[in-house]
Amino acid sequence: MNKVKVIVDSTADLTPELYKEFDMEVIPLNVNFVEENYLDNVTLTPDELYAKVKEKKTLPSSAAASPAVIEEVFRKYIDQGYDIVFTGIGSTLSTNFQSATIAKSAFPDDRIYLIDSLNLSSGTGLLALKMGRLAKEGKSAKEIYDEVTPLASKISSQFIVDTLDYLHKGGRCSGTAKIFGHLFHIHPMIKVIDGKLIVYKKPRGTLKMAANELLNVFKEDFPNVDLENVMITHAGTSREVADYLHAELGKMIDPKCIHETRAGCVISTHCGYGTIGILYIKK
Repeated sequence: MNKVKVIVDSTADLTPELYKEFDMEVIPLNVNFVEENYLDNVTLTPDELYAKVKEKKTLPSSAAASPAVIEEVFRKYIDQGYDIVFTGIGSTLSTNFQSATIAKSAFPDDRIYLIDSLNLSSGTGLLALKMGRLAKEGKSAKEIYDEVTPLASKISSQFIVDTLDYLHKGGRCSGTAKIFGHLFHIHPMIKVIDGKLIVYKKPRGTLKMAANELLNVFKEDFPNVDLENVMITHAGTSREVADYLHAELGKMIDPKCIHETRAGCVISTHCGYGTIGILYIKK
């Protein structure tokens, strides 16, 4: 049986330590400011992205990795005798999965297995951690694919947005909604359902108050939560809110299974500074 390499795209939003622990290869997506092109978390960090948005008063666009780029990464490991399991941002949210599908066609079918996460950010990362653990246990690429694929529909991803500015600039929020959001201190809760982003709730008040809605969703799901890994992921936020979520979750579950991760440039482009979420897999 061949060795297995876990490959993800940069929107998985795991920590460098987790990527290293499970020996994952990360394929960066693209972030573009007019004529300036960057690789997510390689040649541009989220903090640099926010500085450029402020300077240029415009949002960048994001783009999938090309099939040629992904094929090159796949070939590197196939040539070394690995089989590959890959996951990345959901196929309904980006064309990156399509690029991976095209890249896979250059190799025998039984060497590369693609898992559509139907999700984004550390929702995808949760699947990658499952894949990494199974690879460490010596499972084959096919066995990993068969075990992890059904979990994609069981990911629970929800996050609150601190400001509507990025959603507005990106065309995901009307000017009227932006004005009323500011006036009434609304921090929308966005939830991933069936591979699509929907506004799930519209909590009002401070960001910390809105964070309680994230905790309420977790409490409702708690009897059915897979406690191997629970993610707190943010696109840059105050320590007060992140620490509050840590503390409250730590009262319900073993703090050792809680991971705090930072969203990369692609995810940050679409949600903006202050966004924070809780993500986990349900049994």
